[in-house]
Amino acid sequence: AMQPPHCRFFAQGRCNAGDACRFSHVLAPTLSSGASTTVVLNDPRPPKLPEIIGPLFSVDVECVATGVQHHDRSLAQIGLVDADGSPVLNLYIKPERPVVSYLHPLTGLSAELIAQQGIELNDALARLRATLPRDAILVGQNILKDVEWLGLKEGVDFACAIDLAALFRVWTSENRYAYFSQDHTAAVWLRGTPFARAPGAFHDALADAATSMALFHCFCRARTDLAKLAQLQQATLSAPRLASFAMQNPVFEGVCQGHRRTCTCGGPFFS
Repeated sequence: AMQPPHCRFFAQGRCNAGDACRFSHVLAPTLSSGASTTVVLNDPRPPKLPEIIGPLFSVDVECVATGVQHHDRSLAQIGLVDADGSPVLNLYIKPERPVVSYLHPLTGLSAELIAQQGIELNDALARLRATLPRDAILVGQNILKDVEWLGLKEGVDFACAIDLAALFRVWTSENRYAYFSQDHTAAVWLRGTPFARAPGAFHDALADAATSMALFHCFCRARTDLAKLAQLQQATLSAPRLASFAMQNPVFEGVCQGHRRTCTCGGPFFS
């Protein structure tokens, strides 16, 4: 069937007809003519940013394995950066239980590093709470999981959180959302910068927090230009996705990595 002409007002962010518009809200052309899935701009639930009235921070954690199941993890690093991406805290933590694996290729952590710089968990959390303003807005990839690990409470320890996974998701022509890892999103949106991590490079809580902040600012700039936003979304959708550490290593040093398709431990999934 012949497709309706593209809505030039929608491309400019000025279409008031919504779903009743007789013109197409699919921005064209896409960046990859070979892509079987394209971006559709009439997202049924477009991301909404809260009013930024408090200071921005990004927090990230790394965990070590304290058992062989994929949920046997303990905090081992907390990274906190400010709105400029500058380091505020970089805390290494002595796990409260014996470590089965430091998951070094994934976390960059080691027994030597923790032994030299690690502090008690309660001390680390106290320092974090003393540093983080109560009106802080937290930014991060799946940030609520980090918040859960840290035991922080919205409205008590911080004002609100912005999840980058929701900001960078894409509503596609298959009528579903596509979600992306931080590494994948950074490789497209922050290409050519130090934030675009090389394939196979290990993670670091402080570096991941800085990458989250850089991505957030990049999104805020792009969202004012719908054509540019759609180009970046299409590039994100079209770029090949590298297999995650868990996919490449279903079991590492005897520890299940918790990929749903390759889980070997039979442990529960909580999300």
